[in-house]
Amino acid sequence: MTIEFQELTVAYGQTTAVDRLSLTLASGKIYGLLGRNGAGKTSLLSALAAFRRPSGGRILVNGVEPFENADVVRDIAFIRQGVDATQSDKVRDVLSLAARLRPRWDDAYARRLIDRFELPVKKSMTSLSTGMRSALGVVVGLAARAPLTIFDESHLGLDAPTRYAFYDELLADYAEQPRTVILSTHLIEEVARLFEEVVIIDRGRLVLHEETDAVRARGVAITGPAATVGGLVNTAVNRGATVLATQTLGPTTSVTLFGQLDHDLADAGRADGLELGPVGLQDLFVHLTATAPGAARKESLA
Repeated sequence: MTIEFQELTVAYGQTTAVDRLSLTLASGKIYGLLGRNGAGKTSLLSALAAFRRPSGGRILVNGVEPFENADVVRDIAFIRQGVDATQSDKVRDVLSLAARLRPRWDDAYARRLIDRFELPVKKSMTSLSTGMRSALGVVVGLAARAPLTIFDESHLGLDAPTRYAFYDELLADYAEQPRTVILSTHLIEEVARLFEEVVIIDRGRLVLHEETDAVRARGVAITGPAATVGGLVNTAVNRGATVLATQTLGPTTSVTLFGQLDHDLADAGRADGLELGPVGLQDLFVHLTATAPGAARKESLA
């Protein structure tokens, strides 16, 4: 499932949730979609899954618009934090409906997942805990084996051991049944090992889309005497790096940079006694979405 967003806009009355966003996602990868609350993640994914018509622009899935297109939609599994079911539905009824709607549904795999996540199939939705509802969504999303599978914060209700069981299942099944997977999450460091590419949006606009390893490689924390740090940072900025954050404690300063630091510059910094360290994906995300409106931030990082 190759995905193209072309100047996509999603608006609710006077509020613009997604603002002329353009982005292309190649097929057969696991993407991390990151953004603060209200950044437009769910609106973007809802439009992609054809839950709502875009207000402007286009979405193409394998070259075809998904909205009101049953042939495309049946190959998109959109799993939200709350399972789409009535309170009176039993778990087994939800699973049965998913099996009928999803042409690639794997019943044997679903039964194994039911056992692993200890789903009470005879219970109604109203009697399920938040964790069990999340587990049901995970089972539906994995067993559907849809060519485009979207998890929108659907694992947040799971406790830590169950979340890690979900991550392991997702990786193992993805290796056996490659498909396009989008994970929207706030648990960034916990899930980052799954991402092949990361997409960051803010205020409905694209901030960054890169391979995850490349994003990590562009973040560096420089710590040491203020004057020495300042000299190195000024040189790095002149070579295209961006200062994301600065912290000072007494005579010591720590600066977070975003941008590939040249080897000669890094070696010179270490020779001057500076400490250079990596910056985690979650910290980079926090800095990248905390400094300026999305459009300005995107231009400064281009």
